[in-house]
Amino acid sequence: MKVIVFDTHGYDRAALDKANAMHGHELCFLNMRLDPTTVHRAEGHDAVIGFVNDQFDDETLTKLAVGGVRLIALRCAGHNNVDMDAARRLGLSVVNVPSYAPHPVAEYVLALVLSLVRRLPQAHDRVRGGNFSIEGLVGFNLYGKTFGIVGLGQIGMAVATIAQGMGCQLLAYDPAPPPTDLPITFVELEQLLAASQIVSLHAPLTPETRHMLDRRRLGLMQPGSVLINTSRGGLIDTDALIDTVKEGRFCGVGLDVYEKEEAMFYRDLSNEILTDDDMARLMTFKNVIVTSHMGFLTQEALQEIANTTLASLSAYAAGLPLAHAIAA
Repeated sequence: MKVIVFDTHGYDRAALDKANAMHGHELCFLNMRLDPTTVHRAEGHDAVIGFVNDQFDDETLTKLAVGGVRLIALRCAGHNNVDMDAARRLGLSVVNVPSYAPHPVAEYVLALVLSLVRRLPQAHDRVRGGNFSIEGLVGFNLYGKTFGIVGLGQIGMAVATIAQGMGCQLLAYDPAPPPTDLPITFVELEQLLAASQIVSLHAPLTPETRHMLDRRRLGLMQPGSVLINTSRGGLIDTDALIDTVKEGRFCGVGLDVYEKEEAMFYRDLSNEILTDDDMARLMTFKNVIVTSHMGFLTQEALQEIANTTLASLSAYAAGLPLAHAIAA
């Protein structure tokens, strides 16, 4: 198949080229993102490989279909950036990579938790500046603490396994609780927020889950608690989060995702003025860590993403069932 890959970085190309050695598709790599202004670059291709911040809205999908594209392959799990009703109407097949990185993301969650609880960024900055005092860097044990997990899919379950290994008590909220042998107590979201010292979000972004952590629910969290979001930025009301951090409620907040991340994540803006006031404010708080949606970023996960994506392309080309098709 003739395939165009949008929003490509060096690590993407290396993994996709390696995976393609056994498939033989014709891959064209672009570093630009897909949107209505760049969609013309896909004309004449059979398939598009996109990522979390590519724009698959009605207008873009229509232009893709007119240009000959038949398959949308997302090299990620989330698909909230795809208008599935439009894709169905246009006869476009859409596939994703549903389980490429439960363990890397889960490990990243614990890295953020430990960095915040043990105040590693502050300690590192002090030592680099010649200050070897540990005054004000007192943390707390994870052992025996209550770890609340919102969304118990594959990543949430991997987080639960690690948290249990750290000696935490496990609470979870999920509208459709999965079977598990782990000692997890399922509760309502409000109860989880009020009872947990650590809360980690692993829910998909849908109209129902957008701003699921609003001002009221953030206010339910315990003083001195930790909030982690490695899922989707829109799960948290950013304005409400900033106000809650200002109130001094949190020991720390770890954000690998951000509500308006598409304007800045995966780009080098070091020589530009940061115009996003909310991001600028978040970066002023010493107990907030923001990273650029990189929880998945391990060698193993990148190769799994590439292998699954290229296998979907080959299955489509051969007329075989698509194991990872997204239902419209």
